[in-house]
Amino acid sequence: MTIPPNNPDPQGNPFGAPPPPPATNPYPAPGASFPPPAAGGSAINSPSGFFSALFDFSFTRFITPMIIKFVYILATVALGLVYLFLVIAAFSDSAASGLFMLIIGPVLLLIYLAFIRMTLEIYLAVVRMSEDIHQRLPR
Repeated sequence: MTIPPNNPDPQGNPFGAPPPPPATNPYPAPGASFPPPAAGGSAINSPSGFFSALFDFSFTRFITPMIIKFVYILATVALGLVYLFLVIAAFSDSAASGLFMLIIGPVLLLIYLAFIRMTLEIYLAVVRMSEDIHQRLPR
């Protein structure tokens, strides 16, 4: 099949139909960032106090980004105290179990601390995604 030389379509489409529009990507290129949100922002990330966010029964503000550092510090201190208690209890039982706890305890403490950290990061990632989605939604 050959295309006639006097094609009426300036785009060169032999059937006369317009070509499909070019594909557009609404997301920025990798490494680039979204444009800043419109002036005024949203209530999701508006700066406010801890207690006003804590008692926001309509859930228009997220409290997780405010308290995640405190929760991680609290978990670290609690794990340290539990470790000290277990070492003392193990030494009161016998010297062998106390030495075992001194050797194995820090490894277990680091494993538990890593799991706590990963869990808190998951919570924070979900909240940040939600904040980003709320900023991008048309108003």
